[in-house]
Amino acid sequence: MACDSVLDLIGGTPLVRLAHLELPGIELWAKCEFCNPGGSVKDRPALQMIRDAVADGRLTREKTLIDATSGNTGVAYSLVGAALGYRIKLVMPANVSAARKQITSAYGTELVFSSEMEGSDGAIRMVRELVDAEPERYFYPDQYSNESNPRAHYLGTGSELVEVLGDRLTHFVAGVGTSGTIMGTGRRLKEHRRPDGGSVTVVAIEPDDAFHGLEGLKHMASSIVPAIWRPQESIDRIIPMPTEEGWETTEKLKEAEGLFVGHSAGANVAGALRLARELHGRGETGCIATVLCDRGDRYFVPLKWERRYEY
Repeated sequence: MACDSVLDLIGGTPLVRLAHLELPGIELWAKCEFCNPGGSVKDRPALQMIRDAVADGRLTREKTLIDATSGNTGVAYSLVGAALGYRIKLVMPANVSAARKQITSAYGTELVFSSEMEGSDGAIRMVRELVDAEPERYFYPDQYSNESNPRAHYLGTGSELVEVLGDRLTHFVAGVGTSGTIMGTGRRLKEHRRPDGGSVTVVAIEPDDAFHGLEGLKHMASSIVPAIWRPQESIDRIIPMPTEEGWETTEKLKEAEGLFVGHSAGANVAGALRLARELHGRGETGCIATVLCDRGDRYFVPLKWERRYEY
């Protein structure tokens, strides 16, 4: 494969069958979003939001793109900004992983840190204050309200699942953070009708508690609710997910499938396994797809990137 830009590598991620975790009669598939060049599912919406904003004139060379992020979207913005030549400034909670801070900085992105006690909502509030103070300086895509976010998954993730799994697909499971993945993919999958006239069941995974450890996911009852989160449009069910179950499933993925992924991916697979057990218990068959959001090494404390070495 040859391409003209690193951005051409975004999307078209492989599906891997979780054969060692499956139950009899239930196919379990995972979209390897960590194979995007920025290492996460967030490459898709970052590219879509920037391209759409450039096309309609909201983002120009004179402006700096600014947004709130817990990490992965920030890496994606930084990659796309570097590839296209746009300045990026990000606000993130001070307690996001060192890896995400260092990766975004390596692209030349300017970082501002909000209170670790206020989580992603605190970062959102800080961004709004900065933009209100200097509106001419910034383009604020607002990933939580930007329709280009779910559009990326409607055009990409959802269509790719239909292309590969087709009429076999019965369920799709994904976590709720900005909600772009589940909303956009869900809309596309709801348009696909199987020969029996049925549609894909779309299931959202949400942390079961405000003080959870599933980084990147939102407990909606205690959070600023994203404007793009409209579950009545395409969500059939919401599963509250305990942190422990998500983390334990992350370990199972390493040990049983050789997949070293983050805890939000573990939560997604945990939700898919719950559905598989329910179907199996009723004597039904099914084909369940989910998303592996990012790699586990993004949560390590990495070595510092050095310009000079001594031998």
